[in-house]
Amino acid sequence: MELNHEDRATAGRRPSVRALAAGSVGNFIEWYEFGVYGYFATVIAERFFTPAGGGTVEGLVKTYAAFALAFFFRPVGAALFGRLGDRIGRRPVLILVISLMTVTTALIGTLPTYATVGVLAPWLLTLLRVLQGLSAGGEFGGAVAMMTEFAPPGRRGLYGAWQSFTVALGLLGGAGVAAGLASALNEAQLSQWGWRLPFLLALPMGLGALWLRLRLDETPSFREQGRQDAAESLPARDVVWAVALGAGRVMGWAAAGYAFLVVLPSYLQTALHATFREALTATVLANLGFAATIIPAGLLSDRIGRRPVMLTGAGLVVVLAVPLLNLLQSQSTSTLLKGLAVLLAGAIVGLMAGPGPALLAEMFPTQVRCTGLGLAYALSNAVFSGCAGLIITEAVKRTGNVDVPAYYAAVACAVSMLALFKSTTFNGTAGKAGWTDAGDRPDVGNVVRRH
Repeated sequence: MELNHEDRATAGRRPSVRALAAGSVGNFIEWYEFGVYGYFATVIAERFFTPAGGGTVEGLVKTYAAFALAFFFRPVGAALFGRLGDRIGRRPVLILVISLMTVTTALIGTLPTYATVGVLAPWLLTLLRVLQGLSAGGEFGGAVAMMTEFAPPGRRGLYGAWQSFTVALGLLGGAGVAAGLASALNEAQLSQWGWRLPFLLALPMGLGALWLRLRLDETPSFREQGRQDAAESLPARDVVWAVALGAGRVMGWAAAGYAFLVVLPSYLQTALHATFREALTATVLANLGFAATIIPAGLLSDRIGRRPVMLTGAGLVVVLAVPLLNLLQSQSTSTLLKGLAVLLAGAIVGLMAGPGPALLAEMFPTQVRCTGLGLAYALSNAVFSGCAGLIITEAVKRTGNVDVPAYYAAVACAVSMLALFKSTTFNGTAGKAGWTDAGDRPDVGNVVRRH
């Protein structure tokens, strides 16, 4: 039976919608868990990294050190799973990484604490964080490649923005669960066993994500181009430079995102002496602002290009980071104004996060896309996200300067602006094919123009 025009359009949209759902749900779980770890950092420090008589700040620094270590394994995961994704397909790798992420996250909720097994407890936690880092490194490259390669013409910015949007949903979900537990349980219950529940919730969520990915098709780009392109070797120096440029372009997003969206709760508690509930409320507001601008920013980038939108976000962080933080620090600032400050901070980060995935996807040809964009994102996050809590907490401890988070985000965004201004064509060597970095243009059809 022949389909009419409307039926054909609907049938054509189904794989794209499935790709969005399957790609997004993995990102949700990943960032839900990373958010939960950040929100419960003070509790985890007490249960795993602070023996009797240990200092609170010392335990928090060790907690963030384990957090940072997981991020440094992200590039390893991006290289390992990205290479697999470029050789055997996006679908099987996404199935593998969501399985690994689900199991390791749920296991954290079952770990014995320092009081039970002594020094073995932090080592077990760190091992699971390393495995999470490996899976998260493969998740981003595979998911963004999947979502943007299924995107209709002129909609890669929008489809890629869903990756960032589900990051916001994951962080909000983690904050919501943490806030709910903080309301339902007293501090002793939360410290003794309540902190385990958010990690255990990853098990049913992961099973749902696995079911979605098992029903997914392989991307058109990989089916049509991936196998024939796999035989072509691209100049290694061009790929390395593209990865470095991509990491530079998103480092402001990484640094500001973690400074404002994840590290904020423990910073407010340790540096500004806010309560756990006050810190979580501020984090929820920041993430609501973040979520509100991501999709519009992705849509706008389909019309005017990725770079102008991201440059606007990075520039606003450079200008406003210190004034916004000073509003939070001032005792004379009203609660309403403080809420608007954290809401605006999150919204600014969303301007970078919306176009970011599509920008990275458009920087690499099909046969190295999973590896290239995954490595660029993972390297940037390893240094500027994973280390954010460790650097900020230690710097505040040593200097006593409570403006450190703002300086950290502003400097990273200033460097990111320089990378965004840089546009590059990779010409190839010795007869090898090159490609054009399309990340500075609106969505113009081909993901990357080959020559």
